[in-house]
Amino acid sequence: MENISTILRQYAERYETEDFLPSDPSWFMHQVDGKENKETTAFISSCLSYGSRKQFMPKIQSILDYAHKDVYRWVVNGAFASDIPDDNDTCFYRLYTCHTMHSLLTALHQMLTEYGSIGNYVKANSSDGFTAVKAITDYFASKNIETIIPKNTTSACKRICMFLRWMVRDNSPVDLGLWSDYIDKRTLIIPMDTHVLQEANHLGLINSKTTSMAAARKLTARLAEIFPNDPLKGDFALFGYGVNK
Repeated sequence: MENISTILRQYAERYETEDFLPSDPSWFMHQVDGKENKETTAFISSCLSYGSRKQFMPKIQSILDYAHKDVYRWVVNGAFASDIPDDNDTCFYRLYTCHTMHSLLTALHQMLTEYGSIGNYVKANSSDGFTAVKAITDYFASKNIETIIPKNTTSACKRICMFLRWMVRDNSPVDLGLWSDYIDKRTLIIPMDTHVLQEANHLGLINSKTTSMAAARKLTARLAEIFPNDPLKGDFALFGYGVNK
């Protein structure tokens, strides 16, 4: 474990830099101003972050273009409805039709109208990383949003965990740390996809065949042994290990 720990610490330091941003969806939240705007931009970016980066990065950029970089105002004012109409026959991105995306933005509009910001909602309905994931899945499940947001926390909820990493981790050139005063970064859960699972299994950190919340929490606990004050620093470490393997 000592050798693996040393390697992962080295990769974390090497890859958690500003150079990581341009090819990552976290880049977009750095292109807008204002706390609520950054939160909203980050959330929508995380929702669209699956599949090929060459495909989803331009799609996220289209949201910023529609909103003229004020994504928060675009959602709150309902301007999204004319840019992304409620149309179930037109594909927005891969499995998301325009209807799917319109429904998500309508639910997000309702959250922002009621709570003022995503951060305010999470603060009012959670106390740590896991309950924050649950609060987000519960809200959108109550609005019958399932295709984009998992209906519960049985799955790894990779994109929600990634969004929370962006919002909570502080002192990072990548993550914003906007919610660091009410969610402890030590309680965050690693964003687990098939690639992360494969690297973790290869390193012997866990032994799991499927991505799930249980597997993600087990991996996070192992990473906490290496990065006790900031387990999700291990997300960058596993990325670096995969690149250099």
